[in-house]
Amino acid sequence: MENNQGRILPVDISSEMKKCYMEYSMSVIVGRALPDIRDGLKPVHRRILYSMHSLSLYPDKPYRKSAKIVGDVLANFHPHGDVSVYDALVRMAQDFSMRSPLVNGHGNFGSIDGDSAAAMRYTEAKMNKITVEMIRDINKETVDFMDNYDGSEKEPVVLPSRFPNLLVNGSSGIAVGMATNIPPHNLGEVIDGVVHIIENGFENTTTNDLMNYIKGPDFPLGGVILGNIGIREAYEKGRGKIVVRSKVLIEEINNKNNIIVTELPYQVNKSRLIEHIAELIRDKKIVGISDLRDESDREGIRIVIELKKDANPNVLLNQLYKLTKLQDSFGVIMLALVDNEPKVLNLKESLNYYLLHQKDVVTRRTKYDLNKAEQRKHILEGYKIALDNIDEIIKIIKSSKTIEIARDTLIEKFNFSEIQANSILEMRLRRLTALERDKIDEELREKIELINKLQEILNDEHVLLNLIKEELIEIKEKYGDERRTQIDLLTSEGDVNKDDLIQKEDIVITLTHDGYIKRMASNTYSSQRRGGRGMQAMSVKENDFIKKIFHTTTHHNLLFFTNLGRVYSIKAYEIPDASRVARGINIVNLIQINSDEKVQAVLCLENLNEEGYILMATKFGLIKKTAISEFSKIRKSGLIAIGIRDKDELLNVKQTRGDANIVMITSDGYAIIFNEKNIRAMGRSASGVKAITLRSGDSLIALDIATQGEDLMIVSENGYGKRTDLKQYPIQNRGGKGIKTYKVTEKTGKVSCASVVNQNNDIMLVNSNGVGIRIKTEDISRIGRSSLGVKLMKTNVSEKVIAVGKIKD
Repeated sequence: MENNQGRILPVDISSEMKKCYMEYSMSVIVGRALPDIRDGLKPVHRRILYSMHSLSLYPDKPYRKSAKIVGDVLANFHPHGDVSVYDALVRMAQDFSMRSPLVNGHGNFGSIDGDSAAAMRYTEAKMNKITVEMIRDINKETVDFMDNYDGSEKEPVVLPSRFPNLLVNGSSGIAVGMATNIPPHNLGEVIDGVVHIIENGFENTTTNDLMNYIKGPDFPLGGVILGNIGIREAYEKGRGKIVVRSKVLIEEINNKNNIIVTELPYQVNKSRLIEHIAELIRDKKIVGISDLRDESDREGIRIVIELKKDANPNVLLNQLYKLTKLQDSFGVIMLALVDNEPKVLNLKESLNYYLLHQKDVVTRRTKYDLNKAEQRKHILEGYKIALDNIDEIIKIIKSSKTIEIARDTLIEKFNFSEIQANSILEMRLRRLTALERDKIDEELREKIELINKLQEILNDEHVLLNLIKEELIEIKEKYGDERRTQIDLLTSEGDVNKDDLIQKEDIVITLTHDGYIKRMASNTYSSQRRGGRGMQAMSVKENDFIKKIFHTTTHHNLLFFTNLGRVYSIKAYEIPDASRVARGINIVNLIQINSDEKVQAVLCLENLNEEGYILMATKFGLIKKTAISEFSKIRKSGLIAIGIRDKDELLNVKQTRGDANIVMITSDGYAIIFNEKNIRAMGRSASGVKAITLRSGDSLIALDIATQGEDLMIVSENGYGKRTDLKQYPIQNRGGKGIKTYKVTEKTGKVSCASVVNQNNDIMLVNSNGVGIRIKTEDISRIGRSSLGVKLMKTNVSEKVIAVGKIKD
């Protein structure tokens, strides 16, 4: 490094780089990128407003070319590029960028579609009405001034900012190693927050208190904020994420639904949004939209999304929220300069720093006004003495050869100050009239009253704060307006739940012995009379057959319990939709099941955190009860649901509330009913207790809940079945052998499946060849426990009924 004397000195490059980069960083932070906590302005914005003040571009004055303003800013205050200055000027004029625009622009100042403003030689600008409050009293020594870049002019260090501009209009900027992103707020709400601090004091104010007034950000284009958790976090810690949605309504026109978008999230480009939606439609990532058009005009935003007749508007709307900027997040970073140091501030601190600034501004203004009033009072007192001795004073003036002699004589004779003497010498003769004398007396009384009032303000902080409060309320009444952004406290925050993207509908799910699974709409099968051949439920490969069939909705959680006692979980809509005769997809593609496992039971739960229990029964007659909450967090690799003993395997599972009557049926036609209270709740790894004592060669084939007023339906392998009133089954103790419920013969075959049903259920029977039949429960005979029943489904020698599914009305 070369010094001033031309000598080269050795310098450590690491230290020099650190020093230079730190100086550059602070220059960017203080001089360019971050707003001041007091007026909420960056230097370029402050210089633009002050330059407009210097050019007298007030709201009641004519517009001036933007090029004139930019040139004045560059020449006097801002030695940077004209583009940056004009861009800042343009943004302050955009009503979609600022909640209370500070510049009144005339001409093309850009649009929400991302159109850029016209060149500065074509546009004109002047101050907006509210901007006058930003610079009010600036000529009364309310703020400090500093030299401009070349020392030829003075510029304000900060503007008086008679309203809290930082929060009202927000700010965004990227410095070196830090960034600020403060959302805009409602003027009236922010002023109410400052007034609350004035009335209650900083120490006695909490974030909750302020949030009673400041509900949250209030964006220029409106929109809907989801919840207030992000708002509260931002207000308490200075950082938070606020989720904003477009405001939409669903209209029905000619039997078709239209989604109408009337408000957008802050800073979302409308044109790009529409293009993105069109791309999603083209790529078939969103299906169900027939037309998309922009009907926005001077009255406001209106995006029309026409839907096809069979499209669900709520599902499509949630897909749009998920995939487009119709829902966006605003990351709040309340970073601002405090005494030229960047600090992250919470809401309370931000308002308090602004209040301290106002106390300084009003105090300095009061001192300025007091000084002026005292100077005027001093002159008026001289006038009064002069008028009382006017003849003698005129005589002294007439007899004096020079003004200096006259002034010195007056000072010596009447003890005037030099200022008083000069004022008397300059006094016009018309002041000698009686009316003028009365005016002097009246003005003197007014000045004395004003001085007393100003001294009271300076001597009593309570009076000072009340004055600030009154002036803030006056600004609120003059410029305040209604909140534009709605806060939806009923909608949760964050990303759209995946469930919201899937239409809720009734479905039937089938699962084969070899693990092939699919879902179909529940209306795929129409009800038939008993004894029919049925219709193909799915194509199965050789030696495979349908094992489970059940009715649920697309939004339910499916818990798959395997023969080895493990449990896996997926959503019903994750199972691929397939046609009636399709085989489906193997379950191993959906869950991480082991090669030696087979899905033995499936449970449909709407909520994995709900109260209640899961009952699990094994083929050897064991039963176990575990709380549902134990299964709330199931890993992709599964969890142990029940400890399985040697050669035993899990048979079935049921959901209960803790006091149900349990019915269990064996393949030889025996049943037992006992109360669930006889089973204590156990952990997931326990193996359970004995539920029924099995006879030799018998095994458990069904577990269900015995509900009062319903029937127990028994179906045999050869398609025979019946209903029996549950009243015919006495409540027994757990562990008994049970009683006869079905007469097993060679004609009927063993009991294949069983279920508790009622009059409103439809029954789905499936045979080993994949043929299914749907039967109304009322078409199945209701007869005694030991009878054979009637033919429900025709079977041949190679076929057996292997599954029953209950479809609720």
